[in-house]
Amino acid sequence: MDIATQRKWDNAVRGYDLMNGFGPERRWEPWKRELFSHMAGNVLFLAIGTGQDIQFFPPGRRITAIDISERMLDQARPRAEKYDGDLDLRHLDVHDLDYPTATFDQVFTSCTFCSVPNPVDGLRALGRVLKPGGTLGMFEHTGSRFFPFGLMLDLMTPLTRRLGPELNRNTPDNVQRAGFVDVVVEPVYLDVVKIIRARRPH
Repeated sequence: MDIATQRKWDNAVRGYDLMNGFGPERRWEPWKRELFSHMAGNVLFLAIGTGQDIQFFPPGRRITAIDISERMLDQARPRAEKYDGDLDLRHLDVHDLDYPTATFDQVFTSCTFCSVPNPVDGLRALGRVLKPGGTLGMFEHTGSRFFPFGLMLDLMTPLTRRLGPELNRNTPDNVQRAGFVDVVVEPVYLDVVKIIRARRPH
């Protein structure tokens, strides 16, 4: 367990729902619902946080949701208990996944890989627990290729890194570097917020 990262997100829980609540939920809801509608089989959801995304999960699925912050999970449990399906919460670091190889049919993330300390290693860990041919679905914000957005995100990242996310990561490239194939990127807002789909090779 990365204790420094755990403490960072434990400390962030107080204002998390306020910062990431009603407005962002309404704005991104259609894209998240569409992405999560493809959940099938044995699903792993990485970084459930306070459980804000649970409302967008389709009913009747079998989902294991993990997070590095126990305080985040405490906030998520009441929402998880209302889910119409099988939703198990676990306190776990993506770098220390204790599941056997090829456990899950699918993995989903939501605004997560801006904050994983070693993103390529974290993605490789997800690839290990995915079954061959299993799919990865990500709703993520990333760095930008365009001026002035790229420069702004580069300048803001040293500050935001202390609070939680890094704003300028190239997550689609990291997905490819981690060994995933058939990587497809769907822009949601400019080239910053996007849906990323990929597959573990057979």
